[in-house]
Amino acid sequence: MIDRDTSLIDRVDTAALQDRLIGFIRAFGLHQPETTPCGQPIPVSEAHALSELAGDAAVGQFELGRRLRLEKSTVSRLVGQLVGRGWVQRNTSPDDARAVLLTLTPAGREAAVQLAAARRQKFDQLMAAIPDTRRAEVLRALDVLTEALHAQG
Repeated sequence: MIDRDTSLIDRVDTAALQDRLIGFIRAFGLHQPETTPCGQPIPVSEAHALSELAGDAAVGQFELGRRLRLEKSTVSRLVGQLVGRGWVQRNTSPDDARAVLLTLTPAGREAAVQLAAARRQKFDQLMAAIPDTRRAEVLRALDVLTEALHAQG
């Protein structure tokens, strides 16, 4: 029986994972921070924020940061950009004067709807390009990667 060096296997596996993820990121367009992968001229961070805000009537700024896994200062800057575009309105929480509630403006809601439609079209095209017999495998692999990332904290 051949004795394998597990550290070598781990390095090979790690390098393969890295190469494949970098390839996916580039192919999908995630390395272009000023454009979404679905081709919208909106920074990716703003697109994620709009998506989160579109699902609720109002979201606390702290909660938005938690959902997006961003630092407080980054969220503050991001919200400032969205307010500057006229897409988000800041309001003081009626329950806590220190808390800021965020709501989409009508223009922000329209931007979120357009973004969701473009995202849906992109994912429809992507899924159509994956053979039927491989789709469940691809989705499971993404679940495994997501679980591994969450396990890291």
